[in-house]
Amino acid sequence: MSGFVYSEKPIEIVEGDGPYLYDDNGDEYLDMGASYACVPLGHGHDSVTDAITTQLSDLTYVQGSYPVAVRSQLYETLGNVAPGGIEKVWLCNSGTEANEAALKFARAATGNTKIIATVRGFHGRTMGALSTTWKDKYKDPYEPLLENVEFVQYGDVDAITTAIDGNTAAVIVEPVQGEGGINPASPNFMKAIREATTEAGAALILDEVQTGLGRTGKLWACERIDVVPDILTSAKGLGNGLPIGATLCRDWIAEEYGDHASTFSGNPLISAAAEATISTITDEDLPIHAAEIGTYLQKQLEAELGDRVRDIRGEGLMVGIEVKRGANRILQELAMNHRVLALPAGRTVVRLLPPLIIDKNHADHVVDALGKIID
Repeated sequence: MSGFVYSEKPIEIVEGDGPYLYDDNGDEYLDMGASYACVPLGHGHDSVTDAITTQLSDLTYVQGSYPVAVRSQLYETLGNVAPGGIEKVWLCNSGTEANEAALKFARAATGNTKIIATVRGFHGRTMGALSTTWKDKYKDPYEPLLENVEFVQYGDVDAITTAIDGNTAAVIVEPVQGEGGINPASPNFMKAIREATTEAGAALILDEVQTGLGRTGKLWACERIDVVPDILTSAKGLGNGLPIGATLCRDWIAEEYGDHASTFSGNPLISAAAEATISTITDEDLPIHAAEIGTYLQKQLEAELGDRVRDIRGEGLMVGIEVKRGANRILQELAMNHRVLALPAGRTVVRLLPPLIIDKNHADHVVDALGKIID
């Protein structure tokens, strides 16, 4: 069989419905990873399917310099739901592209080159975004990468404020680190960055590729800590499984963004999916639901697993279980013996990023399964 770079899992998925996936044998799996948070509404949601079908019959694609109603509506919707003070929108195809654009916009707007990122941070795999990603295993084959990137300890207020100076173009940070182990930032850390970047004339970039769209209990994770960035990036769940990213900017960034473009920016078909996804998340109050079910899930995990694990942490339906050994072994047993799909976040963290539509019965099922596996 021909292939390329992905190492495939021994489960062939043929169908999805809500929080469930089905393999070629008809076996049902509870999807507690949502393909890295890419399907917040679950699989095959009617609102997204209907939007795509309708748009497909009208127009699949035209390049972004021609106005298209569905794209214009998405611009307006994203501007309306963005944190206060952010109104400008640039669309692309993925989270790494959204972060790549954010770094370029910050450099163009400030005239500076220094970028500050965090230990254990992950921002993508294209060359600029990869330069701000911490782990060497992602970077070593592609060195040399972008110069003038400085890493500081995540959560260290003194280190981050000392690093920010008059040569800084931007600080890029996740409100909750995903790949780094599900590590929520403290309000003090985030507010210190906001204050220091403002004073230095640098841009604060919040990478909400994984945390956004209701996952942490608010539409945007930064709303939980009352910090508004200069640039906010979104992707993954934005199209409920279809490829889209967005870079949301304050005016002072957008006015000096430089010359940046993308062939498929604002593809009409994908814009229709994103518009339906955002509208459904907000209309159905899914961030509130995520907060409630996330609290319930963490409490049940604490009660079941107790001191058998090192830690249980997260916000909303972004939950990390730090085990004492072998997260991958646990994930394999979950999938093969209990029909539950989840994700790693490093070697020792089991990551749960389920669709926002799960209920207490789904939470109970994964807790029961983990209780049988983790000793």
